[in-house]
Amino acid sequence: MAQAFVLVNAEVGSEDEVIEELRKISYVKESYVVYGAYDIVAKVEADSMNKLKDIVNGKIRRLEKVRSTLTMIMVEE
Repeated sequence: MAQAFVLVNAEVGSEDEVIEELRKISYVKESYVVYGAYDIVAKVEADSMNKLKDIVNGKIRRLEKVRSTLTMIMVEE
């Protein structure tokens, strides 16, 4: 299973709207509004790295109020 944390920058004031949209994506297992350089942290799980890439590029990054993302892929031990 491929897992990643996706850090999201949203348009100012739209954090709650973006997090609602993220929570509608079945592959997003957790999402939180945070303080700091990014506005939202989302945990994403998929069956493969290709599917994970499709979710980030095809769903998360295409949300209307998302300005940018940073994806951190988890390393299995």
